[in-house]
Formats: sequence, C-alpha cells, structure tokens
Amino acid sequence: MDSLNSLLDGFGTALTPMNLLWAAIGVLLGTAIGVLPGIGPAMAVALLLPVTYGLDPTGAFIMFAGIYYGAMFGGSTTSILLNTPGESAAVVAAIEGNPMAKAGRGAQALAAAAIGHFAGGMIGTILLVALAPTVASLAIGIGAPDYFAIMVLAFIAVTSVLGASRIRGLASLLIGLTIGLVGLDQMTGQQRLTFGSLQLADGVDVVIVAVGLFAIGEALWVAAHLRRTTGEPIPVGRPWLGRGDLRRTWKPWLRGPLIGFPFGAIPAGGAEIPTFLSYVTEKRLSKHRAQFGKGAIEGVAGPESAASASAAGTLVSMLTLGLPTTAVAAVMLAAFQQYGIQPGPLLFEREPELVWGLIASLFVGMVLLLALNLPLAPVWAKLLRIPRPYLYAGILFFAAVGAYAVGGESLDLVILLIIGLIGFGMRRYGLPVLPAVIGVILGPAAEQQLRRALQISDGSVTGLVNTPFSVTVYAIVALILAWPLVYRVVVVRRRGDREKGGKTGAVSGG
Repeated sequence: MDSLNSLLDGFGTALTPMNLLWAAIGVLLGTAIGVLPGIGPAMAVALLLPVTYGLDPTGAFIMFAGIYYGAMFGGSTTSILLNTPGESAAVVAAIEGNPMAKAGRGAQALAAAAIGHFAGGMIGTILLVALAPTVASLAIGIGAPDYFAIMVLAFIAVTSVLGASRIRGLASLLIGLTIGLVGLDQMTGQQRLTFGSLQLADGVDVVIVAVGLFAIGEALWVAAHLRRTTGEPIPVGRPWLGRGDLRRTWKPWLRGPLIGFPFGAIPAGGAEIPTFLSYVTEKRLSKHRAQFGKGAIEGVAGPESAASASAAGTLVSMLTLGLPTTAVAAVMLAAFQQYGIQPGPLLFEREPELVWGLIASLFVGMVLLLALNLPLAPVWAKLLRIPRPYLYAGILFFAAVGAYAVGGESLDLVILLIIGLIGFGMRRYGLPVLPAVIGVILGPAAEQQLRRALQISDGSVTGLVNTPFSVTVYAIVALILAWPLVYRVVVVRRRGDREKGGKTGAVSGG
C-alpha cells in the first residue's frame, strides 16, 4: 500500500509540464538513437551527461530513462526493416522480423515489436514498483563484506557472460579497474598513477571515461571501416495486426517479461541473453515451428517484450543496490554521482520524489512510445539515409564539447582521446566495453568495501565470508566459474557414451 501511495505521489511529479517535456524529449531522442545503427542508449546518455549539469536531477533522470526505453523501441525498427540492429538487444528481432519485412509484412512485425515493448515495459515497471522497496529494505542490513561480495559477483558475471572469451572479458575489466585507480587513495591520500600531474589527483571523471569508450571508440571504429553507401529502407504501410496475428502474439508478449525482468536485475550483460532465451522458448512452444527462420511473428513479439522488461529489472539493481547490470545503468550511475546522489538502500528514503517520479515517468514514457512508434515507424527508417561521415563527425564534436564542459581543462580532451583510442583498440581485439565501464565505477567502491571489511576483522581474510549472505554470493560466483568446465565434462561424457553405444550396436548388428 505504501508503494502505491508513493507511486501516486510520483505521478504528481512526473506529470508536471516540465517533466512531461523531458520525458517526451527523452523518448524521441531514444527512438531516433535506437534506429541509427551503432549508436546505443549508453552512448546517448553519456553524451548528454555534461549537457544536463544545470538541470534538475528529477528532470534529467526522467529524460535518461526515456532515452533508455526509447532506444529499445527504436532498435527493432532497423533490425526488422534492414537486418541492421540499431541496438544490441534488437539483434534477435532481425531473425524473424527481416524475413517478415521482405515478405511484405514489415508493418505487422513493427506492430508486434512496438506492442511487445509496451507490454514488457508495463509489466516490468509494475514488478519494479512491487519489488524495489522490498529489496531496498532488505539491503539496509547488508554490510561491507556483503557489498564486496556483490561487486565481485558483478565483476565475475559481466566478464564471464560478455565477449568471445572470459580472458577478453577479464582484460576489459582490468583496464577499467586500472583507470579507476588513478587519483588519490581515499584512505591514505597517496597519489596513484597520476604521473605527477595535480590535475589527475581527483581521478579520471567517469563521464569522460564513458564518452571516450562509447562515443569516441565507436566513432573511430566506424571511421576505420566506413562504408559510404547506406541501406535503403523497405517501405512499410500502417502497422496493424489482424486477429490471427493477435492470437499468435499475446502469449509471447506476456511470457517475455518473465524471462527479461530477472535477467535485467542480475549482472548478466543486459537484454541480449533474455531475448535469445525468449526466442528459443517461443520456438519450442509455437504451433507454427516450420515458419521460424522464415518470418514467425512470435519470434519478434516475445524477444522484444523480454528486452523491454529487462530494462525495468536493470533499474531495480541500480536504484536499490547501486549495482549497474548494463552499460546504460553504469552511465546512469555516473549521472547519480554527478548530482551527489548515491543509489542504494537509503535512496528511497532520502530521495523519494526523484525515485518515484522516475518510476512513474516510465509508465508515461511507455504510452508516449507506443503512440510514437506505431504511426512513425516509416519516418524513423528514413534516418538511415544520413551519411555516416556527417553522423559521426557530429558525435565527435559533441563528445569533445561534453568532455571539456566537465572540468574546463584542456587535459580532459587529451584524456578523452586516449580513452577513445583504448576503446578503439578494445573493439579491434574483441574486448567488450561494459566490463571496463563497470570496473571504473565499481572498482573504487569495491576497494573501499574490501578495506572496511578487513579493518572490522583486524585484517583477517575470514572477515570477507563471515555472513550467510556473502557465503551465498561466493557460492554463486564459484558456480559461474565452474559451470563451463562442468558443462564440458558432462557433454564429453555423453558424447563418449553415445559413441560407445553406437559402436556396440554396430558390432552386435554385425
């Protein structure tokens, strides 16, 4: 009941004319950004961080949330029409959406994706309202050993799930942790990795790191592989679903959030895994399996609903524990720090207007997005005709202006370029960017919690595992690390047993 009253107060905040304007700007920007390939919501939020310094925090976060959800909506448009996902969560939508578009059913695919996002976002946000205060109240009793264990879980999970290999994920995390070490030691005041520069004593600003790795790194990577030709959008009619399509899509729309929300709340790399799992689930449960791979509408509806619900799950971990589980959440956590606000168990008590205004704005944003995406899908597709040299030149310009605005120091531009080159190198060698960003943000906090836990236990390592919660978390970490090895052993044994069975059968048959 308290949550419902708080949510009603949140609607009072979200429905003010100014905050409605920020929500509308956010969903418009997010949808446009999601449509453009290679420009994800993380880059958009990172670019806008310096611009929002003078804004009221509530308005800024309402706009950021609009961008996040809007990019999820927009990413599926190019995925379906051009087989070019505008956002990583929309990759699965191309499997069935693009064959539908080629068969002249692009309008139906876009409608299934848009309504799927609406349904998934609504269900996910309702779960956010129901669960977030409970998680926050439980998290108040969490101590330093427990927080350190959670951060270790975030590091291990994000390096294990993302990228082509664990080694590359770990290398990316180490890059982030190293950047996070720059500056003065918070406990001893000793300089670390400052190379004698007083300007680096405060460390490298998270905004500069995020903009450098996402925007500059991506722009340099695209410039190195620039193609001057742009894909021509497939013309689409008015998105509308018939009765047959609705019968096939309503169950996937409802099943998607059950997969997407839990995965969003844990550090497992965002919406990519739940969208794939949703696709596999719909393929198994569908009565039209033969159509999969040729344009099955269930393969669009389920994954897109799961993607939208995962965004709500991401906000649960970020708001209640201060734990970013996706790149966007990591950048939004940097935005909280920019305003001097620390997400965590006490956030709901200290900043109720901001938190509940933000949550209420998600419901408003969903309605705005559905109203925008159903009629304007053909218009968004035309954004693909912008020549890439102009597009990325603009990104570089705004990135440089934003980085300079952080501290007004020319050294910030040099650091931005260096981190951008690191981001380019990471893409060149297949290193995922998210572990590096999480390393920069969570690294200093993990170090602080580690030291606190050791101080409480007089330097004994057992102080890190002296609570049931921390032991449980480390057991999950061990399971994540051991699972690939166990899986390989089981698979090899099964294959060996099958081969032996096959040989025995051949001998007896002979």
